[in-house]
Amino acid sequence: MDQFIYLDNAATTKTSPTVVEAMLPYFSEYYGNASGIYGIGVKSREAVNHSREIIASTIGARPEEIYFTAGGTESDNWALKAAAEMFCGVRAGGEASGTLCRAGAENTAKKHLITTRIEHHAVLHTCEYLEKAGIEVTYLNVDENGIIRLDELEQAIRPDTFLISVMFANNEVGTIQPIREIGKIARKYGVLFHTDAVQAYGQLPIDVEELQIDLMSASAHKLNGPKGVGFLYIRRNLRLRSFLHGGAQERHRRAGTENVPGIVGFGQAAKEAAETMEERTARETGLRDYLIDRVLKEIPYTRLNGHRTRRLPNNANFSFQFAEGETLLIMLDMEGICASSGSACTSGSLDPSHVLLAMGLPEDIAHGSLRLTLSAETTREEIDITVEKIRQIVERLRGMSPQYEDFRRRIPR
Repeated sequence: MDQFIYLDNAATTKTSPTVVEAMLPYFSEYYGNASGIYGIGVKSREAVNHSREIIASTIGARPEEIYFTAGGTESDNWALKAAAEMFCGVRAGGEASGTLCRAGAENTAKKHLITTRIEHHAVLHTCEYLEKAGIEVTYLNVDENGIIRLDELEQAIRPDTFLISVMFANNEVGTIQPIREIGKIARKYGVLFHTDAVQAYGQLPIDVEELQIDLMSASAHKLNGPKGVGFLYIRRNLRLRSFLHGGAQERHRRAGTENVPGIVGFGQAAKEAAETMEERTARETGLRDYLIDRVLKEIPYTRLNGHRTRRLPNNANFSFQFAEGETLLIMLDMEGICASSGSACTSGSLDPSHVLLAMGLPEDIAHGSLRLTLSAETTREEIDITVEKIRQIVERLRGMSPQYEDFRRRIPR
């Protein structure tokens, strides 16, 4: 293979060399347990606290509001399950019994949460779990661009609503939600607001106080940090209970020996992302728009999925009519180009994207989706090569499609 072009940065990113460099001493030199009272344990604890301070500063939070986790999925689970436990008595771990929420004072317990149909499965599957425990969930529809309607959100709020969970930016189509307005609505009705910011953190400016966010999830490996580490922001004075039990780590809220190298790497990655955000995202936006313009101009019967401009700087998602997405991915891989058809957590699934279906795309078009996500290292030359390869492959796939031939015969001359 003569070339390698990586355009799947929404799935994961390459760990920055400076992040690796920052992590290395905590594998073999300062390897002490951060709970230890001896020197190398203290050194580890200081490193964890320093990373906590860095990350807090990037979102306008206090260090004591940042809790380290194993990643975005754990953070999402913790936020939803612990909120349900706090308001409804549903346990944050273990099997859902189907009777927990209805036990006791039905008239006082809050048992309703609101989310959207296009959330990451870490949220959707957690909601399914909570429904089995007696929580009632409203799944908001989205428009053709993947954006919720604020009037529908406000109308969905009930006296027993305890949580609104809406992702900051969609992991598949890149659409950015009206987070500021959602925060205002949640605060107006005294409802907690959680946002899955796994894709947005490091790509978009975030101030949790200004946006009135109560809970926020993020993950290091989406911004050139290591895999297996994330954080949950929990607004001060919000008494969410522990998600993992067994120790006093993370101020008694998340048991387990701290992943010190990972946390150090997350802190370094967050620092670099914040320092380079303005210049980096401006460059990515320019390349993204160049990619979108070329694909839509040069490949007919193609749709851009998601809002044209209100989207993540590095995200472009297309549907190619009469071309099957998984086959397109395989053929791109044979050309040395890495892309995806949607969420990395659903790779291998034969079902069309739940996000695209929620946006109103028919199944046959949703099956032909392709997500290309850029990085700071992506070049214009790589975009040109990729567009040309996509054009050739789509033409080849359409040439083998009986449906495309029937469609072409019906086109008026």
